[in-house]
Amino acid sequence: MPHFYLADRHMVADASSLMRSFGAYAADEAALRAERSRSVGNVVHFCRWRQVERLVRLLETDKPVGTVH
Repeated sequence: MPHFYLADRHMVADASSLMRSFGAYAADEAALRAERSRSVGNVVHFCRWRQVERLVRLLETDKPVGTVH
Protein backbone atom coordinates (compact mmCIF):
# COMPACT_ATOMS: atom_id res chain seq x y z
CA MET A 1 0.00 0.00 0.00
CA PRO A 2 1.39 3.41 -0.90
CA HIS A 3 2.07 6.00 1.75
CA PHE A 4 -0.74 8.31 2.62
CA TYR A 5 -1.17 11.55 4.50
CA LEU A 6 -3.25 12.03 7.63
CA ALA A 7 -4.16 15.69 7.92
CA ASP A 8 -5.42 15.46 11.48
CA ARG A 9 -6.68 13.10 14.15
CA HIS A 10 -10.24 13.59 12.95
CA MET A 11 -9.46 11.36 9.96
CA VAL A 12 -8.65 8.53 12.37
CA ALA A 13 -11.85 9.24 14.28
CA ASP A 14 -13.83 9.18 11.01
CA ALA A 15 -12.26 5.86 10.03
CA SER A 16 -13.01 4.40 13.46
CA SER A 17 -16.59 5.62 13.36
CA LEU A 18 -17.16 4.14 9.90
CA MET A 19 -15.66 0.82 11.00
CA ARG A 20 -17.99 0.70 14.00
CA SER A 21 -21.06 1.66 11.98
CA PHE A 22 -20.46 -0.22 8.72
CA GLY A 23 -18.11 -3.04 9.69
CA ALA A 24 -16.64 -4.73 6.63
CA TYR A 25 -18.26 -2.10 4.40
CA ALA A 26 -16.58 0.90 6.05
CA ALA A 27 -14.14 1.47 3.18
CA ASP A 28 -17.00 1.25 0.69
CA GLU A 29 -18.93 3.88 2.65
CA ALA A 30 -15.91 6.19 2.68
CA ALA A 31 -15.59 5.71 -1.09
CA LEU A 32 -19.27 6.58 -1.55
CA ARG A 33 -18.82 9.74 0.50
CA ALA A 34 -15.79 10.66 -1.59
CA GLU A 35 -17.75 10.19 -4.81
CA ARG A 36 -20.64 12.30 -3.49
CA SER A 37 -18.19 15.07 -2.62
CA ARG A 38 -16.61 14.85 -6.06
CA SER A 39 -19.96 14.97 -7.79
CA VAL A 40 -20.78 18.30 -6.13
CA GLY A 41 -17.32 19.68 -6.84
CA ASN A 42 -15.95 19.59 -3.29
CA VAL A 43 -12.38 18.52 -3.95
CA VAL A 44 -11.28 19.01 -0.32
CA HIS A 45 -13.85 16.58 1.05
CA PHE A 46 -13.27 14.23 -1.86
CA CYS A 47 -9.56 13.98 -0.97
CA ARG A 48 -10.34 13.67 2.73
CA TRP A 49 -12.75 10.75 2.27
CA ARG A 50 -10.36 9.01 -0.13
CA GLN A 51 -7.67 9.17 2.56
CA VAL A 52 -10.13 7.85 5.14
CA GLU A 53 -10.94 5.01 2.75
CA ARG A 54 -7.24 4.16 2.43
CA LEU A 55 -6.81 4.28 6.20
CA VAL A 56 -9.75 1.91 6.72
CA ARG A 57 -8.33 -0.52 4.17
CA LEU A 58 -4.95 -0.34 5.92
CA LEU A 59 -6.52 -1.00 9.32
CA GLU A 60 -8.53 -3.93 7.95
CA THR A 61 -5.48 -5.79 6.65
CA ASP A 62 -3.37 -8.10 8.75
CA LYS A 63 -0.40 -7.98 6.41
CA PRO A 64 2.66 -5.93 7.31
CA VAL A 65 2.90 -2.61 5.53
CA GLY A 66 6.14 -0.79 4.86
CA THR A 67 9.58 -1.88 5.93
CA VAL A 68 9.70 -4.80 8.34
CA HIS A 69 12.92 -5.28 10.30
